[in-house]
Amino acid sequence: MVTFSPAQVCVKIGTAGKSKASLPALNMLVRAFLAGAYVAMGATLATVSSTDVTAYFGPGIAQFVVGAVFPVGLMLVVFTGAELFTGDAMFAPMSILQGYIGIRKLIYLWSIVYIGNLIGSVFMAFLVSYGPYTSWDSAGVVTVTAFGLRAIQIGSAKVAYTGTMGLFSCFLKGILCNWLVCLALFLGLAADDVISKIAALWFPIMAFAASGFEHCIANMFFIPAAIITNGFTGNIVVNLNWVGMWTNNII
Repeated sequence: MVTFSPAQVCVKIGTAGKSKASLPALNMLVRAFLAGAYVAMGATLATVSSTDVTAYFGPGIAQFVVGAVFPVGLMLVVFTGAELFTGDAMFAPMSILQGYIGIRKLIYLWSIVYIGNLIGSVFMAFLVSYGPYTSWDSAGVVTVTAFGLRAIQIGSAKVAYTGTMGLFSCFLKGILCNWLVCLALFLGLAADDVISKIAALWFPIMAFAASGFEHCIANMFFIPAAIITNGFTGNIVVNLNWVGMWTNNII
């Protein structure tokens, strides 16, 4: 196994950022759509796997279960060459600092990737809301499953930040989250074989997910999935709507 030095990894990040910013718009959008869907797949697994864990083992173990399985999403992104906004938040600035691209290319990359991630995440939210989160009988009557109730619980927590300090807390959780996401990608680039890359990606992503930090692309799935699934219950949850999704997730 070859390990690249931090300086070598920084060079790799800069050149990768140049390549990403040079992609044709449609190619970039498709890659971003896939990344949003892949992160949502990891989020779905985290939701299903952690259902009822708190009741039997406590909230700490439940959070660890979330962290243990959520990294699947980022692994799919990395190994398929998909484009994730939170990763490009590191690649593009590093490429600028090394003189490969300018601000206009950064805006071009971030804008298209963010939109593509959103479309992919919401697409997956619709799929799972009508899939494992609900059960339908022959008469077309819907029942929200235990997994769906867990999804509503997670989504409701994502839009529960209120007041100045609540939003400030959300902001800090976002910083801590992407710090670890970028470290995961950095460590992944330091390795040259698949197993080492998987290990490098898993630990930081596990840490942020288990710690309850806020990932804006994952929340593009968690919140819509909760909104759609909650619609089948007829219950009203404060802020669990599309307005709440935008205001909280932008922060």
